[in-house]
Amino acid sequence: MATILVVEDSRQELELISYYLRNQGYNVIKATSAKEALEIVLEEKPDAIVTDVEMPGMSGFELCRFLKTNPTHQKIPIVICSSKNHAIHHLWAKKQGADAYITKPYTPEQLVHVIESVKAVAWL
Repeated sequence: MATILVVEDSRQELELISYYLRNQGYNVIKATSAKEALEIVLEEKPDAIVTDVEMPGMSGFELCRFLKTNPTHQKIPIVICSSKNHAIHHLWAKKQGADAYITKPYTPEQLVHVIESVKAVAWL
């Protein structure tokens, strides 16, 4: 069973994403900030990360850039999950090393599909 780290400062959104993923058989670890997520990554070694962008302290983009420039963690697939849907946000996410970008609102099927697609590429 794959473990997904969900990083989201909105409790409601955190619980919704977690619910969708658990219903698909994933083990879910939750973090409410990017800094908390970094601590979890060091201990838990998740199979993939789903992160919001706008969070207090460190943004999801900064979290992504930090992990993707660290050889120990750079292979962990990262999905940016944001309400921002402009081309510049998608481009910036890619430049930070994100493996995929999904826009809120999304369906459970869209969320699972994007996670499955980045996992498949990462595990080749």
